[in-house]
Amino acid sequence: MNAWAAARTLHIAIDHPSAVQSAADRARSVARGMPGALPDQAAVLASELASNILKHAKNGALFVQRSPLGGSLDVIAVDSGPGMPDIGLSLTDGYSTTKTMGAGLGAARRIATDFAIRSDAGLGTLAHARLAEPDAPRTPAALGALCLPADGEDESGDGYAVADHDGVRTALVIDGLGHGPEAATAAQRAERTFLANPVAPLGDLITALHKALRHTRGAAVAALRVTGGRAEFCGIGNVRAAAVAPHGVHHQLNGQAGIVGYTLPTPRSQFVDLTERSTLVLYTDGIDHRWTYTPSDTRLTLPPMLLAASLAHTHRRRRDDATVLALGPHLGMR
Repeated sequence: MNAWAAARTLHIAIDHPSAVQSAADRARSVARGMPGALPDQAAVLASELASNILKHAKNGALFVQRSPLGGSLDVIAVDSGPGMPDIGLSLTDGYSTTKTMGAGLGAARRIATDFAIRSDAGLGTLAHARLAEPDAPRTPAALGALCLPADGEDESGDGYAVADHDGVRTALVIDGLGHGPEAATAAQRAERTFLANPVAPLGDLITALHKALRHTRGAAVAALRVTGGRAEFCGIGNVRAAAVAPHGVHHQLNGQAGIVGYTLPTPRSQFVDLTERSTLVLYTDGIDHRWTYTPSDTRLTLPPMLLAASLAHTHRRRRDDATVLALGPHLGMR
């Protein structure tokens, strides 16, 4: 079994020239403890991606986090346009539209262990650079997640956990009531409870979480299990799920009324048939659900990490903790 809990995400607004150095310093800090030159390489990655935003885009930011499996670091750059007409040319060393050396994106791609980029005039540019230790466990490519605290908070009261077992993927997203340290305590206890037995039937899992959270603030939770071409959803409270494919949002799922740890109705599961290109998105109410109304064709075809980053950038409610977990087409359907 492969199982892991949430990595908390750092958000860095790129809104001033000084933000480039700040991004480099903070990425180096997040990478502290990684071997050799990796912390310095993390700083370079953040600096190059931040510089690119400052020179060419508007309303940009970086998301930085350690991999939940350990041994790697993610730097995701997002902005609100105008996009790049030719990504291949923009990745070429020496190419620049601002009379600079033109090394930014090309340098980031060379340093990164894995690199993905998408650009669209309406959506902006999104780039994901992963920096990994030589023997680091590989986070599945068909998974992307961000877990952000509310503005002014040091830790998020949201959380998530994922487990893969015998071709079945089970995921949990938690929204501890309120925000701050007490909400974080509830979320982290829920993560630990889930990881103790992630293969339990979803109704039993929700009941176990209810017992574990009785002496906390309580939480909204949603569990999702994907087996081949079918997904099972069981949720209590305001954590939502959506199934998206290139043609649009084909299912939306809401939890039952209640609070895990306080008032638990009898958990009920809902079932959804998936296509070979379906991506499932679980998200807390720190992400405005109106993203599902008219998503662009480009957003619907983003890989999971870039989809999660795009939603957090454009639909995040900054006064609340926000988590988005995107699960790409299931292993058994490829």
